[in-house]
Amino acid sequence: GRGQKGQHARSGGFHKVGFEGGQMPLQRRLPKVGFRSRMARYTAELRLHELEIPAADVIDMEVLKKANLVPAFVTKVKVIKSGEIKKAVKLKGLAVTKGARVAIEKAGGSIES
Repeated sequence: GRGQKGQHARSGGFHKVGFEGGQMPLQRRLPKVGFRSRMARYTAELRLHELEIPAADVIDMEVLKKANLVPAFVTKVKVIKSGEIKKAVKLKGLAVTKGARVAIEKAGGSIES
């Protein structure tokens, strides 16, 4: 069952997983790398010119999902200032950056939180 003599044959003779006989273990030799936000999975960015696509009076999360502008599992959307907007749009329940807010209001739109 336990083979011949040696550490593994003795009662209580074991070493923990990853132990390399006193040498610095691989897990500790390598640097810690990166971080992935769990929230990033459920957040989407929307550019200004994409707001002109849905033909709705008020643009909210449901309208964006029906127009396939954001995936179905997304819970938060933020409008960023990228591109141009010429159509007056009314946003409801969406986060907006400062620059995007200025551009939307300049085009005659409004933002409701």
